[in-house]
Parts: sequence; C-alpha cells; structure tokens
Amino acid sequence: MPSDHSVSHAPATGGPAAAPAGYRALLRSREFAGLYAGFTLTAAAATLSGFALGTIVDRQTGSPFLTAVTMYGATFATVLGALTLMSVADGRRPRRTLVALQCLTLAGVAAQAVPGIPLTVRFALLLLLGFFQSLGTGTRMGLLAEVVPVSAYALARSLINITSGGTAILGYAVGALALRYTSPRGLIGVASALAALSLVVVATTVRERTIRLTRRPGLRQTWTTNAALFSHPGRRALLLNLWVPNGLIVGCEALFISYAPRDAGTLLAAGSAGMLLGDLAVGRLLTAERRRRHAFALRLLLAVPYLLFAFSPPVAVVAAAVFVSGIGFAATLPLQEALLELTPEAVRGQVQGVESAGRMTCQGLGAAIAGGAAQYLAPGVTITVVALLSAAVTLASRPYVARARATADEWADGARARNRR
Repeated sequence: MPSDHSVSHAPATGGPAAAPAGYRALLRSREFAGLYAGFTLTAAAATLSGFALGTIVDRQTGSPFLTAVTMYGATFATVLGALTLMSVADGRRPRRTLVALQCLTLAGVAAQAVPGIPLTVRFALLLLLGFFQSLGTGTRMGLLAEVVPVSAYALARSLINITSGGTAILGYAVGALALRYTSPRGLIGVASALAALSLVVVATTVRERTIRLTRRPGLRQTWTTNAALFSHPGRRALLLNLWVPNGLIVGCEALFISYAPRDAGTLLAAGSAGMLLGDLAVGRLLTAERRRRHAFALRLLLAVPYLLFAFSPPVAVVAAAVFVSGIGFAATLPLQEALLELTPEAVRGQVQGVESAGRMTCQGLGAAIAGGAAQYLAPGVTITVVALLSAAVTLASRPYVARARATADEWADGARARNRR
C-alpha cells in the first residue's frame, strides 16, 4: 500500500491471484452476495420511487423540466457529497457507514409517501438523499474492491451493472403496470419495503473491514485527495468520458414521459434492456483487451441511435433505437478498469465514489438541460440535439482517453512486475 495518500501511484494488486471463473463463483462469496443483493434492492426501490415521483409531478404540473428534474434531481447533490464527505468512504468503518446510509435511504423514500407533501419538500428530500448517495456508492465500491480480487473487479462491476439494468427493466415495467391499478403513493410504499429489506440484507451479510485511510477523514482530506485525482490529465480524460456522454443520454431518457406519456415505461425499459445486454456481453464475454478496443465505438453507440428521434418514427422504432443505445452504456466498464489501475488502494473508495457521484451529477445536469430545452423545443427535437452533443464530446476527447489508457497499462504492468519479485 502506498504511503502517500494522494492519487499518484499504481494500485496494489493484493488478494487472490486468480479471478473467479464466472458470476456463480462470485456469488459463492457470502459477503459479495450480500453487497450485490443490497445494491439490487436499493436500485429497485430507487427505480420505483423515481418513476412514481416523476408521474406525480407530471400530473400536477405538466412541466417537462420539473418532471425530468424530479426523476433525476437527486443526482445534483451527489457532487456536494463527493466534495465534502467522500473521504469517509475510506476513513470510517465501512459496514457501519453503509448500514447508517441504508437507514437514511429508507427514511427518505418512505417520507415521499406522506399525503399532501408539497413539491418543495419532495425536492428537498431528493437532494438530501442525493447528497449522501455518493458516500454510499463510494463505501460500497470500496468494499467491492476488497471483497473480490483486482482481476475480478470488471466481472463484479459487470454483474452489478447487469442487475441494475434488469432491475430498471422490471421496475419501469412493474411501475407502469402498477399505476393502472394503484396510486403513485402506493408504488412509493412498495419502494419503501424494498429499501427496508436492503437494510436487513446489508446488516446481516457484510462484515466489518479495517479502515483503509490512516489520516483522519473529513473535508480537508476529501479535498486533498480530490485535488490529486483531478491533477492528472489522464484521469481527467477518463472522468470526462465516464460523466458527460452518458449524462447527456440520460437527459434524453428524462424526456420520455413528455415525449410519449403512455409509452414512457416501454422506452425506459428498452433502454435498461440494452444496458443489461451490453454489460453482459462486454463484462462477461470480452477480454480486457477487447473491452479496451471497443470502448470508443460503445461510447458513440450511446448517442447515434437517438438521432432517429428527429424523424418522429413509430414507437416500435424508437424503442428499438433506445435499446441499441443502451448497449453503449457498457463503455463505462473499460473506463472504470483504467481508473482503478490509476488509483492507490488506500483511496479507492473515495475515487470510485467521486467517479460515481460525478456521473450521476452529469445525469442530473443532462436531465435539467434537456428538460429546460424542451420547454421551448419539441421533445423529439431536443432529444436529437442533446444526442449530437454527446457524440461530439466522445469524438473530441478520443485522443486524451487513448493516452490515459496507455498510462494505465504502463502502471499495471509495473505493479505486476513488482509483485513477481
């Protein structure tokens, strides 16, 4: 483990030498299975509650902007958590932190079911949960990097991403069906029950770990590590491509309710299905080298299918385009691998939390940008313009990502050479 806690060294490569052969091997670990199940249940709760809240706001206001911000508004506050609290992910007992945050999530989701709650209070709750969400992600991903060997990290993230996509498919489909028979408040009640079950699973399966960071966590330590993270041009390029292209595409998805209110659940589920397939194929079937080679094409695939919205095609064609686009979200896997290789073990939780927080914040910004533009342009036109912006960022940043990937490979080769001595 590096003695310097800045983000400037290759990661340690401790843990088992061989990666698990597949998803089943990963799930034989009780601790990984607990992290995985807790994440799945939390994602299901977030999907159902977000869809229900978006429906509530759309019915009350008819505003594309407010509807989009409601569905993805919590992500705005994640960057505040990343800038102030994220060192806690490495500097406090991770199990204790994760359980406390699960309790907070349960309380926040359940509060949305209170009848007659004003929209301002709803937004305040969303921002509060978003503020702590980045810390929860950092803690969970820091634990993941300890529970599985480095060589199995991409496989584990792939399984989590696949589950996220599958959970979103079921969540949107079930949510759209349930709203025909129950109220949005009833759907939030179901989400609260799932959040409670997630709390129980995490509390009973995840064991306590040692504190990775020897310095006292807090605002100063968080800023120090973040400054080191952003000081390296390669890491900046990786973070830019992890954040901006897919953040803008999520902005496109945030307009589905405004674009096709009756078919929004179908479109959201189609995008999640594509995400599931992409993560399965890229994370499970491709080698690390092939993931690297296909990363640029996958980032472009995120945006190009959305250009069909300019021609107002039938819903079936739109759903197919959204499905194909969803496959492109798998580009995050090779980028996350490169970032992990450039991260020292002592601050992995914080760095991964910052990456996740920035990605979610850009998703919120993408939703706000798309929703704001849709106040003046037709939703289909707005979706097309935002997709073009996403493709432009991917094209412009390609050389910088390639250099960052080369640096990560050099650092990983150096770490392996030192471990063989």
